[in-house]
Amino acid sequence: MTGANDIRDGPAVEGAVPVTGVRVHAFTVPTDGPDGVEEDGTLRWDSTTMVLVEADAGGRTGTGYTYGDVSLAPFVESALAPVVRGADALAPAAAWHAMLAAIRNAGRPGAGAMAVSAVDAALWDLKARLLGLPLYRALPAFHDEVPVYGSGGFTNYPLDRLARQLVDWVARGIPRVKLKIAREPGRDPERLAAVREAIGAGAELFADANGALTRKDALHWAHRLAGEWDVRWFEEPVPSDDPAGLRLLRDRGPGRLEIAAGEYGYDLGDFTGLLDGAVDCLQADATRCGGVTGVLQVAGLAAAHRTDLSAHCAPALSAHAFCAVERLRHLEYFHDHVRVEDIVFDGTLSPAGGSLRPAPDRPGLGLEVKWADAEPYRVHGARRS
Repeated sequence: MTGANDIRDGPAVEGAVPVTGVRVHAFTVPTDGPDGVEEDGTLRWDSTTMVLVEADAGGRTGTGYTYGDVSLAPFVESALAPVVRGADALAPAAAWHAMLAAIRNAGRPGAGAMAVSAVDAALWDLKARLLGLPLYRALPAFHDEVPVYGSGGFTNYPLDRLARQLVDWVARGIPRVKLKIAREPGRDPERLAAVREAIGAGAELFADANGALTRKDALHWAHRLAGEWDVRWFEEPVPSDDPAGLRLLRDRGPGRLEIAAGEYGYDLGDFTGLLDGAVDCLQADATRCGGVTGVLQVAGLAAAHRTDLSAHCAPALSAHAFCAVERLRHLEYFHDHVRVEDIVFDGTLSPAGGSLRPAPDRPGLGLEVKWADAEPYRVHGARRS
């Protein structure tokens, strides 16, 4: 395997390069929230699991990952690895198509799409390494950087920690930040007021209800959010599988408050429903929507509907993939994923000037697994040295 800084001149390979091996690992990292727990409007969790896939070809190894249950790891091994072995490492989209066909009866949406996403990302990383290019330059890139917004602000944070987290992002040059709301709506005015005072009037403030509200309650909160705290982005005010409710919010909410959803889109049908007037800005998650290949498809769909696309989480992967999004808005620099990726990988990106800029001199995703650091968190797979 080449080092992270090994960029060679020109194409490194010619003709098909068969994938010779696929390995799967999983690491579960406890959260650093109060009492080891974090909360949003609809979920409470105490850890985050990364399922990591390695794919070998031509003396190189590509790495991809998703976030989900550890059960995704054996699913990759049993359902996807046999499909990918022998496939052309220079044609990730062909392997993607074959994987989706193979899991038709196992279930493509949800866990199936997440497993495909991890393998697809590994294959794209592998292709870029074989070509001696950073991944974003191996893609049809429109950009060489991706604006970010700081995301965390969990509902169980005490006010001082909540304000401090968002202020720290603004101090680092990130001009937009987001907090979670709607678990206990009665507490939200105090939380929102504290955050707005702390970050000042110049920073953009986003809110995410994680689908916790009814349509009427969401409409009520939309007007309050915009009028009292100048919130500009209202994410999943109602569940993302309720496009009619999202459309109600978009049509009847304040003009300067954008409605966003899409992080739980797994196939194109999930996104087409949202693009029928339900959102002002679409979201997609590279670890759920089919990996890099899926992002490219969703990006074309968004462009056809003249709608911006925002990256949901997984910054180490999304910073490359979303350079290929024409209607790019920004990327969610999510607290939990930043922590996990910094533990597992060398070569993660830090925001500069409010954006993530993929390194032009590191092949593929620019990541190398820190096996010794990740090992204490292993819940699946064989130890690597």
